[in-house]
Amino acid sequence: MNNAAPTRSGEATTKGASGASARGQRRGFTLIETALATIIVGVGVIAIMAAQQSFHQKNAWSTHATTAMALANEIREMTWNLPQRDPVTGDKFWGPEDNEATWVDFDDLDDFDGVGTGLIFSAAMANGPINARRDIIVNMEGWSQTIRVFNVDPFDITTRVADGTSNVMEVEVTVEFQGPNDLTPNQMTRVSWIARN
Repeated sequence: MNNAAPTRSGEATTKGASGASARGQRRGFTLIETALATIIVGVGVIAIMAAQQSFHQKNAWSTHATTAMALANEIREMTWNLPQRDPVTGDKFWGPEDNEATWVDFDDLDDFDGVGTGLIFSAAMANGPINARRDIIVNMEGWSQTIRVFNVDPFDITTRVADGTSNVMEVEVTVEFQGPNDLTPNQMTRVSWIARN
């Protein structure tokens, strides 16, 4: 008995003992199966790339946040042992005295209170950011430190009062970073503390 079965092209295929044709055992992937596998692999690769990009963005932000905290702590360390008022003029004058031309000459906390928005040290202004020894830190393009000094109510330190009217001071440092593609600076950290008497 002949196990050959005619096909559409007229060729005969032989069936083995299991009844499956030899042609069916050698069959490859269809175009639809190949396209579906390509889509699945492509979606997986895109998901991995998106996760990698997200990781790099988060890593960049955490690096900037760490740098910002270090810059804020440089100011805290620099001002930690300074008296609140000038050793010579006392509380007669708020802000830098006439003989204190730059931050290198500042000898008390109220000297660091800038006009209006604070005293700014930045790479863009070529005067900062600065470290605790009052040296400019090089290669810090885009970074700035803003220092503001306030008098606060001694019985409610959350209430700010007019300059020179209280013996309790709050020092506030804001650190900002403006990357090459940023339109405006981003505040990375703001640190404040009550100064020692």
